[in-house]
Amino acid sequence: MSQTLERTLAVILHADIVDSTRLVQLNETIAHQRIVEAFKCFATIIEAHAGKVQELRGDAILAIFNRASDAVSAALTFQYEHTVSGQSIDDAIRPKLRVGIAMGEVIIADGTLTGAGVVLAQRLEQLSPAGSLVIQGAVYETLPRNLPFCFNNLGEQTLKGFDDPIRAYSVSSRNVVIPESEPEVLAPKVKRHSSTEKPSIAVLPFSNHSGELEQEYFSDGISEDIISELSRFRALFVIARSSSFRYKNSSHSIQEVGRELDVQYVVEGSVRRSGSRIRIIAQLVEVETENQIWAERYDRQLEDIFDVQDEVTRSIVAVLPGRVQEDIVDRAARKQTENMKAYDYMLQGKAYRDQLSAKGNASARICCEKAIALDPRYARAYMYLSDSHIVDTWLGLACIDAPELAMKYAREAAILDGSDMYIQDHLGFAHLCNGLWREAEVQFDKTLVKIVNEAESMAWCGYAYLLMGNLDKAQTVVLEAMRMDPLHPPTLDWILGQIYFFKEEYEKVLDIMYGKALLNSLAYAFVTAAHAYLGHQESAQIALQAFISERNREFSSRGIVLKEENIEALAGSYRVMWRRESSWSHLANGLKLAGLSEK
Repeated sequence: MSQTLERTLAVILHADIVDSTRLVQLNETIAHQRIVEAFKCFATIIEAHAGKVQELRGDAILAIFNRASDAVSAALTFQYEHTVSGQSIDDAIRPKLRVGIAMGEVIIADGTLTGAGVVLAQRLEQLSPAGSLVIQGAVYETLPRNLPFCFNNLGEQTLKGFDDPIRAYSVSSRNVVIPESEPEVLAPKVKRHSSTEKPSIAVLPFSNHSGELEQEYFSDGISEDIISELSRFRALFVIARSSSFRYKNSSHSIQEVGRELDVQYVVEGSVRRSGSRIRIIAQLVEVETENQIWAERYDRQLEDIFDVQDEVTRSIVAVLPGRVQEDIVDRAARKQTENMKAYDYMLQGKAYRDQLSAKGNASARICCEKAIALDPRYARAYMYLSDSHIVDTWLGLACIDAPELAMKYAREAAILDGSDMYIQDHLGFAHLCNGLWREAEVQFDKTLVKIVNEAESMAWCGYAYLLMGNLDKAQTVVLEAMRMDPLHPPTLDWILGQIYFFKEEYEKVLDIMYGKALLNSLAYAFVTAAHAYLGHQESAQIALQAFISERNREFSSRGIVLKEENIEALAGSYRVMWRRESSWSHLANGLKLAGLSEK
C-alpha cells in the first residue's frame, strides 16, 4: 500500500525536556510521571491555540500551526503556566522545556511529519535555554507588532545541516514576568558596578582561528592571562573570567555585552597558532559608541607570547581614562616560564583541573608534571599540581598522602612566586587540608587584603572562612565576589548554599543548590540534609539516592568500587573539611534523618 503524502506550508513547533537523563536517574517513576503531565498540559494549550500535535515522543513534542502568532502564544503560555506550577515542587525533579519555532514546507506521510522545517525547529530549540523560546527570523517577520511579545535578536546562527546562516530571536512576554523555578541566587541583592567609579572593562574570550578545536584551551589561556594582568591595576574594575567567558561563540553585540556586564569597555580578539608562529589580533572598544579606541596585530614566534600579553595589557591601560600609570606592575618580579611547551602543558593542566572531577585531576597532574619537568621553576604549574590534590581531598577521592603533597607543591609555588594571589589562595587551602587552621586563617586574611579584581580568589577565601566556621565573614566575602562577577559560575552558588545550610536557612539551601550548583556529591549531601531538616522525607530520600549515585560515579571514575555507603564511610572523606566537629555532625545528622545508616 502506498503512503499518503501531503505537502503544506506550516509553522512548526518543536520542544523537548532539558536534561531528561539526569531527571530519570534521580527517580525514574516520578520523572516519567512529571514529564507526561508536562506534555499533556502543553498538548492542551497547543490545541486551544488552533495548533495540532503531530508527534508526542518520550521527551519531545512536535506540533504545527497555521499562524505564527498562535504558535508563539501557545509556547509562552505553556512556559509561564508550567513554571508557576513547578514552584510547588520541593525536589530536583522539575522538567523544563526548551522550544523552537520555524516556518517552512513540511511533508505529512501517514501521520509522520518530515521536512527541512522540522529539522530547523529542532536546531532553533537547541539554542534556547531551559524554560525559553527561540524562533526563526522568518517567523519574526510575520508576527504583528501589536502583540505583547519582546524580542532579543540573536543574530545570524550557523546551524548543523543548513548551508546558510539563520537569523534567530529569543521571545518573551511583555506583560508577564515568568518566575524562575530555580533562582540564580537567593541572597541579598549585590550592588552592581557603577560606571562613574573606575574605568570598567571586560575581556571576551579570544576566538580560536587555528582551525583545530583542540587548540581552544590555548586561545582561552591567552584571554585569561590578559584578564589576570589587567586585574592587577587597582584603578580598573575588571569583570571576572567566568562572566566574560559566558559570551564565548556568542552573537551578542558589543553594546549588549556592555549593558549586561555594566562595563564601559570591551576587549576582543583572535588567536591563530600555526607551528612555531602565532598571530594575535586585539582591539579595545568603547561600549557606548562602539568606537574602536585601540587595535593591534601581533605576528610573532610562540616564545614571544608573554611579551605580546604585556604589550596588549599596557596598550589598553595607556588609552583608558586616567592612564593609571601609577599602578604599572613590574612583570619581571613574577616567575613566568620562558619555556613555551611548559606553558602549553600548564594551560592543559588548568583546563583539566577546571573540570573539578577525579578524572580531570588525574589528567591535570600528568600535564603539570610535564610542565615542571621542562621548567622546574614554573610556579603556576606547581600551584595546579597542588590544587589537583586539594580538589581530590575535598571530593573524598584522594590518596592517603594527598594533603602532604598539596602542601609540598603549594609551598614550592609560593617560594617561586610570592606575589601571585591565586598561589596564595592555594597555599591557604593546603594548610586547611592538613588541619593547620590557625596558619590557614592568617594566610587567608593576608590574601584577602591584597585582592584587587580577582573574584575567583575572593570567592575561595569566602569558602575558607566557611570551613573555618566564620559564617558571617564567609557570606560577606562571597557576596562581594558575586558583585565583581555578575555572571558568576555555579561554584559561588555552591559555596553560598553551604553557608545557608550552616546558618540553618534550609529553604535557601534548596533554592540555590538545585540546578546549576549541584556540582558534585557534596552538593547532593547538603540538599539531602536540608530536605531532612525541613521534614521533606520523600524528597530527602530521593536526594539521598542521587547523592549515593553521584558518589559511586565519582569513585568509579577512579576505578574504585564503593561498598555500601554510610555515615562512617563519609566521615573519612568529609570530616577533615571543617574546623569544628559540630559542622560535620550537623551534616551527618541531616543525612541520618534522611535514612543513611551510621555503619
